Amino acid sequence: QVQLVESGGGMVQAGDSLRLSCTASTRTGSIYGAAWFRQAPGKERDFVATIGWIGNNIDYADSVKGRFTISRDNAKNTVYLQMNNLRPEDTAVYYCASRDSVDAGRTSVEFVHWGQGTQVTVSS
Repeated sequence: QVQLVESGGGMVQAGDSLRLSCTASTRTGSIYGAAWFRQAPGKERDFVATIGWIGNNIDYADSVKGRFTISRDNAKNTVYLQMNNLRPEDTAVYYCASRDSVDAGRTSVEFVHWGQGTQVTVSS
């Protein structure tokens, strides 16, 4: 099992930027296909962005296209989510997830490894 840890969340104003990081917490673990999801208070978990093992098949939710960028550095065993021009509606707990295959994915059931979540709060 791969344990993931997210970091980089915080409280910002609308229009600001944050970069989230997701790293495997064990040296023997690897992040293959990965994705970011988010869950706002009182709502279900939603897809945000995904990326394949070699950085292929990148995809985003429509609500974040043009503002968010997912990337990875396999040498550091880390996946990133750069979030620009943040909006209050982006406020949520952001979760990193990975799977044991190399593929990207958009649904939470495809992913078996999850981080604890990091809070992103955007005020107007």
